Amino acid sequence: MEKAQLKLNGKTYDFPVVVGTENEHAIDISRLRRDTGYITLDEGFHNTGCESSVTFIDGEKGILRYRGYDVAELAEKSSFVETAFLLVYGRLPTVTERKQFSVLLTENSLLHEDMNHYFTGLPPHAHPMAILSTMVSSFAIFYPTYFVDDKDPKTFDTMVAILLSKVRTIAAFSYKKSIGEPFVYPRHDLRFCGNFLNMMFASPVKPYEADSEAEALLNMLLILHADHEQNCSTSTVRLVGSSRVNLYSSVCAGINALWGPLHGGANQSVIEMLESIHASELTIKDVLDRAKSKSHPFRLFGFGHRVYKNFDPRAVIIKKACLKFLESRKTSDPLLDIALELEEAALKDEYFIERKLYPNVDFYSGIIYRALGIPTNMFTVLFAMGRVPGWIAQWKEMHDAVPIKIGRPRQVYMGAPLRFYKPIEEREE
Repeated sequence: MEKAQLKLNGKTYDFPVVVGTENEHAIDISRLRRDTGYITLDEGFHNTGCESSVTFIDGEKGILRYRGYDVAELAEKSSFVETAFLLVYGRLPTVTERKQFSVLLTENSLLHEDMNHYFTGLPPHAHPMAILSTMVSSFAIFYPTYFVDDKDPKTFDTMVAILLSKVRTIAAFSYKKSIGEPFVYPRHDLRFCGNFLNMMFASPVKPYEADSEAEALLNMLLILHADHEQNCSTSTVRLVGSSRVNLYSSVCAGINALWGPLHGGANQSVIEMLESIHASELTIKDVLDRAKSKSHPFRLFGFGHRVYKNFDPRAVIIKKACLKFLESRKTSDPLLDIALELEEAALKDEYFIERKLYPNVDFYSGIIYRALGIPTNMFTVLFAMGRVPGWIAQWKEMHDAVPIKIGRPRQVYMGAPLRFYKPIEEREE
């Protein structure tokens, strides 16, 4: 086995080198503190990792795969329900398994009627992500049978269905609450995405006609957001789950992490930025100049990624789908025009080229959501809907490890040394 050596204070220490199936290399330093008395400093955990078989990313080549399947192929050929099964259970379902999984999702799509009363006390301006977090946390109250990690496969299957199906219902209900319309309950005769669109847009005075093109587009978007390796929210799910807390609470923590503008909230920030550019009639040159200025408060959202130093493969797929969808509807969006001009100009600009700043998944996804009629404050909720199967898969993988180790980072204390208490009358003003 290949080893890495560390020379410290006249001693040499060996640490195993771990090689992944895609030839990624890592140094196992789990015994570092025990053997040397030292720890590593890694702010933001940029160089800290874990072993996982769920998702593979090659940021330099712009590759993203779920369980070995290229995300572009899944987006073209699969459905969100099938992709969710793949992520959670590690394989594509058979015909029988997919049918059983779909039935389980349908059976668990309704919210407990008492949960519906929660919405009554919420103010209409409540952000849908706050509502989603609150409601998912309450699953542990309303579904106590599935609260304890008892290793029963049927229990886990039901937990999976509850999260996947009810998160969709909560998302639609939170939108209805915000516009003062009555809830539209899920239907057994509609597919996953069609059901969500119907709950969003149907009303007692205006039935919603299922649009196969819109349904397919939403399927694609959810697939592209289904997992993305050890990002902030996924790492949060794993860290919280490492205490052996229930799956619902772990996913709730992931939802809150995703809400941040540096994570899932970025798609909302992109649209608000494009709207601001459109309203102020800034030129593309003005925008890029402001983005490159260290002193200007303007920030260009939707470019660059912590992992990808090439095109984000999801952004490439979404851009193409966005252009095709708007063309098929014989409509246009001035924000799309601005986005296309920004991308073209940025990819020719030395500042962006040197820093390998390419459009990421958030740059075009909001424009598609707009085309589907999804309001801006629901963008991150849609992201969360898509990410649920990835969170579940990562939580399960971490829980299946033996033994489970609770996450507990160390620190190097940089504060004041030992001090002694002085009575208040003796303290200097």
